[in-house]
Amino acid sequence: MIRFIRGLIVIMLFAFFGAGSLILSFILIPVGGIFIKGRKKREYFSHFIHKLWAWYTGVLISVGLIKIEKNNVEQMKGKIIVATHPSFIDIVILIGIYDNSLCLAKKEILNNFFMKNIVKNVYIPNNVELDEFKDICKAALDDGYNIVIFPTGTRTVEGEDLKIHKGAAALQIAAGADIIPVKIECDYPFLQKNRPVYDAGDSVITYTITQLEPIKLSQFSEKSEIKLRKEISEKIKSDFMS
Repeated sequence: MIRFIRGLIVIMLFAFFGAGSLILSFILIPVGGIFIKGRKKREYFSHFIHKLWAWYTGVLISVGLIKIEKNNVEQMKGKIIVATHPSFIDIVILIGIYDNSLCLAKKEILNNFFMKNIVKNVYIPNNVELDEFKDICKAALDDGYNIVIFPTGTRTVEGEDLKIHKGAAALQIAAGADIIPVKIECDYPFLQKNRPVYDAGDSVITYTITQLEPIKLSQFSEKSEIKLRKEISEKIKSDFMS
């Protein structure tokens, strides 16, 4: 019975999130855009969505679905945050924790009816040419935004070898910004790959968010960009597995 009730709560909260995204995407953002223009628009809405997703995470906590334990988590600006990606709500948790943060938008999100107007304000499209992508990201980092990247590209499965894409490394080389590895660990496979959405177990699920030491470009002596991307990516993987 407890599992059934918890599963029902998950479905209700997801429906609530979807409805809220519609209101935000098609009413609040368009109306706000009438009064807020240019760079201020992204600044305002990224902060607003940070507060909104922090509140939503708080709802998940208050109803007893999850709890969040933070280790060494600090606010920052102009950093590349690379995070492990065990569950569907990882980005909601991270944006709720880290203010002034943008994240990459996969094609599925870019085409999502609920999210498309939100995407324009707090996401960076990854369906553009590499040089344009690096220019967009570098400009955002220079403006003081963090960029959140899941370097595995998709949700991971416990026990599988981590495959780290080199996008974060390429961005660090282009922008010179520090990479901040963040480990997200979950003590139950909630909202994980190949698991039913409604499977929330029978007790509170603990998410542990651990912010690791920065990876600085100055740590590496390799001059070849191809080899440097590989070294940085291997360092990210090593930190995730530590």
